[in-house]
Formats: sequence, C-alpha cells, structure tokens
Amino acid sequence: MTVHIGAKPGEIAETVLMPGDPYRAKWAAENFLEDAVLVNEVRGMLGFTGTYKGNRVSIQGSGMGMPSFSIYANELIRDYGAKTLIRIGSCGGMQDKVKIRDVIVAMTATTLNSPSSGIFKELNFAPCADWSLLKAAVAAAEAKNVPPHVGGIYSSDVFYDERPDLNEQMTRHGILGVEMEAAELYNLAARHGVRGLAVLTVSDHLLTGEALPSEDREKTFGDMVEIALDAAFA
Repeated sequence: MTVHIGAKPGEIAETVLMPGDPYRAKWAAENFLEDAVLVNEVRGMLGFTGTYKGNRVSIQGSGMGMPSFSIYANELIRDYGAKTLIRIGSCGGMQDKVKIRDVIVAMTATTLNSPSSGIFKELNFAPCADWSLLKAAVAAAEAKNVPPHVGGIYSSDVFYDERPDLNEQMTRHGILGVEMEAAELYNLAARHGVRGLAVLTVSDHLLTGEALPSEDREKTFGDMVEIALDAAFA
C-alpha cells in the first residue's frame, strides 16, 4: 500500500493500462477483463486487476495532467513492480488527415514542461515509446481494420490553452494530436527501464472544432483498449 494506491502487495499486475478517467478504468475492466477485482479506490482513483486472454493485467486511473500521472506511474513502478505501462486516453487532433474517432499510436511526445523537467534542467530530452509495444500496437490495430496514425504527439501541461501560436507550430511540424500525460510516461519508462506506450482516440479536433459526442465514445474507445491489450501481450 502506498500513499495514493491502496492495493496490497501482489494485487497489481506487471502490465497496467492507465486511462485518465477512473470511471473509464471501471468501464474497461468490466468490459474487457475476466474476474476483474477492485484493488484501489483511494481518492476515488479506481484501479482493477483481472485477466485478458489468460494474461494478468491491471487498469488504473491516473487523473488529468502529467503531475497526477507521475504520482501513479512512479508508485506502480517503484512499489508494485509494474513493467509495462500503456496510457489509453483521448486527445485532440492537430492534422487535417487525423479524423474524429481515429486512433493515434504515439511514437514521441513533445512537451514544454513536465515533472521530469527539473531532472533534465537545460537538456531537451526526447522521450519516446517502447519500440516493441509500438510495433505490436500498430499490428493489433491493423488486424482490427483500424489503421492507426503513428508519429509524434504533444503533451500539454494546460487544458485551457492560450497559445495559438504554439499550436500552429505543433501542427506545422507534423504533431498528430495533443493530450496531457504521455510525455511523462515516456520519461519515467526510460528512467526506470520499463515499457511505455500511449494509444489514443481522437475525441475532438483543434482545426475543425469537431467533438465526439459522449454517447458515441464507448465503441471507439473499445477499439483503443483492445489494441493496447493485444499489444501488451503480443
């Protein structure tokens, strides 16, 4: 048991999927895992452990933003022995070719600032996904006839962004989408020698203003969860 995770030793699997929303963790556990058991509800940040195709897996909410994500990822790695962490979440599209409901597999994650910035100081470290996971996720998506976009994303440290000039440069440089957690995941994975990946669903679009209706999200997010699970155990 840690400050933020109430699971007992052995209750969390080595493979952990991490949605930001704790209720998405609950939904994913109920719909994709067998024999799912609630192992954490500290501060309402729900976590579950069950099996997927005979493989033990946990799904733990991380909250919004890199500081919150960093707390849970650090404790999962340091105190519970997690070896594979996959973020499953929503993002905003930043390219014309990226459409609502599309899946993005993030190769790299650019950011202005993260909890790891104090470690790197003046160094512009380039955090990236684990290659074995990324390759497996692309294969899993294609097998489901869900061709993914693969490339760089932007992890913002603010939700209500007031930097249209920065967004313009992200789009100009080919960034596929924006979210708020993946860069810190990739930093921590590199630091601790574990596998990290972000598989994202485009829920809204910065260029067109489109947004995915809440009632339509479940099926599309289901594709993302299955891709992450299949990639983890490829």
